[in-house]
Amino acid sequence: MTERSQEKLKWMVLLTVIVGTFLGRLDQTIVNLALPKMIDSFGITVASAGWISTAYILANAIFVPIWGKLGDTLGRKKVYLIGFSIFIFGSVLAGFAWNLSSMIVFRIIQAIAGSADYPTAMSIIAVTFAEGKDRAKALGIWSGSFAAAAVFGPLLGGPLIDTFGWRSVFLVNLPIGILGIVMAMRYINESRSEIRSKHFDWWGAITLGASLSALVLVLDKGLSWGWLSMNSMLSYVATILFLWLFIFIEHHSEEPIVDLKFFKIPAFVNVLMNNFIVFMGMMGSMFLLPVFAQTFLGYSATETGFLFMPMVVAMMSASILGGNLTGKVSSRMVIFWSTLIAAIGTFMFIGIDAKSTAADLILPLMVMAFGLGLGMAQRTNIIASLVDPHEIGIASSVLALVRNIAGAFGIALFATYLTKSIENNVLIINHFSTLRAHDPATIATYVQLVILKAQINAYKDVYILAALVIFIGAIVALFLRVKNEDTTAVVHVE
Repeated sequence: MTERSQEKLKWMVLLTVIVGTFLGRLDQTIVNLALPKMIDSFGITVASAGWISTAYILANAIFVPIWGKLGDTLGRKKVYLIGFSIFIFGSVLAGFAWNLSSMIVFRIIQAIAGSADYPTAMSIIAVTFAEGKDRAKALGIWSGSFAAAAVFGPLLGGPLIDTFGWRSVFLVNLPIGILGIVMAMRYINESRSEIRSKHFDWWGAITLGASLSALVLVLDKGLSWGWLSMNSMLSYVATILFLWLFIFIEHHSEEPIVDLKFFKIPAFVNVLMNNFIVFMGMMGSMFLLPVFAQTFLGYSATETGFLFMPMVVAMMSASILGGNLTGKVSSRMVIFWSTLIAAIGTFMFIGIDAKSTAADLILPLMVMAFGLGLGMAQRTNIIASLVDPHEIGIASSVLALVRNIAGAFGIALFATYLTKSIENNVLIINHFSTLRAHDPATIATYVQLVILKAQINAYKDVYILAALVIFIGAIVALFLRVKNEDTTAVVHVE
């Protein structure tokens, strides 16, 4: 094969894993749009419907580290194809679900299979693009597909649901999935760790899964349960207990599912901390923006989706730029400035109110997205470069796990903060307001205006807090030290 052909093949591999990543992330966003229709179809409550999403989040979080380990030992292409194929199968099953129970089961199948994508895709990219600068550029482009999927979910989901019904959001995965499988079989070469696993760490996987299940469950349900309720307290205890057991098992395991020595690498820990803080701030504040646009600005779901289109352009452009900066600017400074820009973009949302225009939302979104995208490739490239070649999949699964948990933390934190802020703002606004009329109509209008003002101010409070959280992530990045930023891994490729 000529050098030109090899170069073309590398980028086809990248396009192939982007198809898989895009489809998996698209499914997460598009299904939320279909929940109201599912509620009507199954005759269930909103609270019951929440388990359709919760079950997916739980299963996805639990199996990410397991797939990362299996990919490194059994073969990344093999695991990628298995995961992708089962995901498509689960999608078709979900498209024919007949009640809530069957839907939850099929969503769990989807989530288990879909969790194979991130660690195996990142490993495949790291193997295919062995040279540091090319790898960072490829990882930047691949990272941009996450944002693209988040935006295209509402854009595609609305018309699909309105035209063909909620089942179409699952069945549409079939033709796209078949294309992705064919591309994977055609372009991806098999690769695996040179160190073959003899014993799979089942007890480590079980205890980690139990700890993550309890943690994600309380983060998802804590607001409705009450953070100090019996259910929440039991979840806290289970999280800590199973995490302690997991750490104990990993210390004594010959082949741990997560090598705890990773956490002895200062740069590895720093990148995880920065990544956790950034995604907590981003996910925690951004999930509220569609609610604000539709509740206070009167936007439809499709119109809200269009607000995020420029964000995709900004993030993907920044991801490519960030990858190209590898070797030219230190990773520490790229991650610092990217996080700082994201914090500034988030802070710009404090100007939103009931009179905000589309431009008032789009500009902060683009600034924030540019900041997030600029550092994506640097973070993933550092993680891939710091570990041994045979552990790239495991390390990338830890990064994915941190992002998932950070998102759940952020949503729980800011949803709770929004609720408390609304309550406090109602008291403050009422205290400094005077009502001179006493007829029922005027009083009712007064109450509505106070609540409206309290809600809008609460959103501003959330974005101030989110900007502060992300700014702390920028400070954390200043302590990042990478001895050799161009370190690349050489792995066995068949």
